[in-house]
Amino acid sequence: MRLKQLHIRYYPPGIILDFEKGGQLRTKSIDLLDLTPECDVNEVLLEIRRVEPLITVSREEQVKFLIKKLQDKLSQPDDHKFDLFKTLQAHILPLTNVAFNKSGSSFITGSYDRTCKIWDTASGTELHTLEGHKNVVYAVAFNNPYGDKIATGSFDKTCRLWSAETGQCFYTFRGHTAEIGHSAEIISLSFNTVGSRLVTGSFDHTVSVWDVPSGRLVHNLKGHRGEISSVNFNWDSSLIVTASMDKTCKVWDAEGGRCLATLTGHNDEVLDVCFNFKGQLIATASADGTSRVYDAQTFQFVCKLEGHEGEISKVCFNPQGTCVLTGSADKTARVWSVSSGSCLQVLEGHTDEIFSCAFNYYGDTIITGNYTHMHAHTVQSWRKRK
Repeated sequence: MRLKQLHIRYYPPGIILDFEKGGQLRTKSIDLLDLTPECDVNEVLLEIRRVEPLITVSREEQVKFLIKKLQDKLSQPDDHKFDLFKTLQAHILPLTNVAFNKSGSSFITGSYDRTCKIWDTASGTELHTLEGHKNVVYAVAFNNPYGDKIATGSFDKTCRLWSAETGQCFYTFRGHTAEIGHSAEIISLSFNTVGSRLVTGSFDHTVSVWDVPSGRLVHNLKGHRGEISSVNFNWDSSLIVTASMDKTCKVWDAEGGRCLATLTGHNDEVLDVCFNFKGQLIATASADGTSRVYDAQTFQFVCKLEGHEGEISKVCFNPQGTCVLTGSADKTARVWSVSSGSCLQVLEGHTDEIFSCAFNYYGDTIITGNYTHMHAHTVQSWRKRK
């Protein structure tokens, strides 16, 4: 093996290695999930050299430089405010979900009109319409960090894999009975980090883990006593977190399919759940109008985010993991501090409930999606105040 090049990865902190093996160019990463601005650079370098033989003496200064750049990024304040940048009418029928690609240059929307649309973030131009589902497209996701594929989950009980560049459908994951897949509508889906696995959640109370290249079912996770509302992998793809209408979340061993913990505390349906980029924290959103944060390693409760005047449909972390974004039926989105649990900003402007929201990869742009029974099914884009 011969090391060709080193790259920096800000979120989560890490260093990407391009290397040659057997005449082929390959890539792997050194994850620095516990890196802080206070860490001793030389100690971090020693640990990297201990576990990664491609990092030789000749590369030490370059690695130290990259570690310092990561520490500088981690030390930058991220309590900035956001201003409304653009509003666009996305679909003729209600929106269901929105998601960014890694760079934030484009985003996708799902809708009751049975399509998923790809949009250019800066101009608001529609790039592609993904058609083929026979019912509501409820779940949408990019295979970030690559961003070259899109997965859509539908009330037609299938999940489809698409090209983000051309809009072509690559594959349809089907399931007709509980034994081989889902027997009800697919409500949520998520890729693992490398894009090799896909997890889907359904109204049939089950969660399915799929092998993307073959379309094979790997695991069927059972244990929830209500419909599944949200599913997600953590960064290293070792854990899956699921949310359910049974008022709980569950954390699963992604490889073995075993339930590791049940997260309780909400007194109404849990509508969304997510990991932060490092996979060290979990945030939930509930119909009880609150969001809760848990430690993903100990499964202990960290803080409660209170202030919305309606159910919270969506929750996500900023890339730095210091803030949580929530979207609510009270027609607002809120940005919260994870450390204090306080609300940093209320994003107002939608005329009906906010059903979905997301940060881009850099944490400087937000999209919010409006769900309404009227005709103003809008997406709003918010940018960091300068």
